[in-house]
Amino acid sequence: MIEFNRAPFVGSEMKYIQKAIENGKLCGDGPFTKECSRWIKERYHSKEVLLTTSCTHALEMAAFLADIRPGDEVIMPSYTFVSTADAFVLRGAKIVFVDIRPDTMNIDETKIEEAITDRTKAVVPVHYAGVGCAMDEIMELAGKYHLKVIEDAAQGVHAAYKGRALGTIGDFGCYSFHETKNYTMGEGGALLFQDSAYLEQAEILREKGTNRSKFFRGQIDKYTWVGYGSSYLPSDMNAAYLYGQLKEADEINHKRHAIWNCYHENLEELERKGCLTRPFVPDYDVHNAHMYYIKVENESVRSALIQYMKEQGILCVFHYVPLHSSPAGSKFGRFCGEDVYTTRESERLVRLPMFYNLPLDDAWKVTRAIENFFKQR
Repeated sequence: MIEFNRAPFVGSEMKYIQKAIENGKLCGDGPFTKECSRWIKERYHSKEVLLTTSCTHALEMAAFLADIRPGDEVIMPSYTFVSTADAFVLRGAKIVFVDIRPDTMNIDETKIEEAITDRTKAVVPVHYAGVGCAMDEIMELAGKYHLKVIEDAAQGVHAAYKGRALGTIGDFGCYSFHETKNYTMGEGGALLFQDSAYLEQAEILREKGTNRSKFFRGQIDKYTWVGYGSSYLPSDMNAAYLYGQLKEADEINHKRHAIWNCYHENLEELERKGCLTRPFVPDYDVHNAHMYYIKVENESVRSALIQYMKEQGILCVFHYVPLHSSPAGSKFGRFCGEDVYTTRESERLVRLPMFYNLPLDDAWKVTRAIENFFKQR
């Protein structure tokens, strides 16, 4: 069976986990948490980085720091994971969904302005499949209407837009290190921001509402409860696993691109014949090979393809059900404008197996199976 996903493993992770155990520091903000944060800061040129327990929690922190309040509106695509919306719903915001671009599956930057009202507080671009949204246009709108931009870069680690790392362009960026991502710590994430004025409040929020971080830096002689907070610190043992992967980030990236390119090259002929559509990456983007998907004619063909591939011992899957069509989406949000592409394109999309340890021979087998499926139709 060719699996759809498997958590990446490069081999050095166990060495660092052993070191974390020997350090006797398994809770949050240990040596490996600091090393991972430093690596992300330096590699992606981010002023501030706080490792978190998940990208969901990074988004929750961003919503708090952006001062999202009940009655505020937050604009985002409907084609995204529930965490993108949950973080703002928890703050009492109304979610305003807009349509996506059919080429990248990202938020359609031309639909944002018509969704802005006097209650709009933020825009959340989601970098689908590690392909950057049109950030210049989004940042220009944010400046014009005084909005916060919170990048959901869960899938965007090690990808860039016009030379800038995804997650470092808006006011806040949120990374995921879930086991399904390019680099993992099992469960984990990171919050990135460039304005250090947010740092003290972010640390208090992350440390259960205390100024404990300042205490450990020797800036105060004791720490206390000073405001609202929760516990967003990952275990240093999880961070040790991640550190092993970040040290091999280029190798992981290289292998994933080799798989992505194998799919892209071998499926070109099927696209030319009109059987499917391959992913599109704009010239201004450097993607991270997070995902390889194809789009077929409709949902019926998709279901048949997924079933056929399963019979061949290959697991392929669909992706998000648009949030605006869900019960919670109707309760907590609304769709602005016409749903031209969100539902239609989501019903066509199939994700192919993609993970670091996937042999290239297996990727080739996947493409041969897809070819055989269309030959039989």
